[in-house]
Amino acid sequence: MADDRAVARVLLDRQEHTYAEEAGIRLADRPGPLYQLLVLATLLSTRIRACVAVAAARELFAAGYRTPQAMEAASWQQRVDALGRGHYRRYDERTATMLGTGARLCLDRWHGDLRRLHREAGNAPAALRRLLTEFPGIGPTGADIFLREAQTVWPDLRPFTDRRTLSGAKRLGLPEKPDKLAGLVRDAEFGRLASALVRVALGEESVGEVTRGAAGR
Repeated sequence: MADDRAVARVLLDRQEHTYAEEAGIRLADRPGPLYQLLVLATLLSTRIRACVAVAAARELFAAGYRTPQAMEAASWQQRVDALGRGHYRRYDERTATMLGTGARLCLDRWHGDLRRLHREAGNAPAALRRLLTEFPGIGPTGADIFLREAQTVWPDLRPFTDRRTLSGAKRLGLPEKPDKLAGLVRDAEFGRLASALVRVALGEESVGEVTRGAAGR
């Protein structure tokens, strides 16, 4: 029977990147990467496969839309085309509109810097979630996606877990209380563990292979 730390370690060994990293975001506590994370959270919020949302984010960033200024300056059609290249076609037109509107809100309300949002919320996850849901396309699920990934660079959030993180933990037989789950890894690794557990919840990672790998250690 594998112990919980071994299961967590095997999962981290198998899943080396968060969704943000997979989308090409070099996450840091700076305006550009935080805005890019907001874009990714918007794309991941729709009922579409995570790999498609990640691919669409990469296309938007490759087109140069890495800041709210650049996203707003792009035409609606240019945003649609970039989403299409990422095969994000079911929601492309509506999402292109939301990205433009969201970029303007980011500029008007936060001067293009989501660190201001972080400060206004006073490091309280509930307040952060409320402010994030003011962006078009970001509901409670999207806010949780943002916070789950942002805890890598906003350590005051750790350990942040959402419904999917805890669902993945349950499937692996790991603790479902955030503090106990965080105790299985180093502080700096918890954001990656949370992201990996989402992959378990979504069926992107095999429960059997992880547990067998841990039992063999």
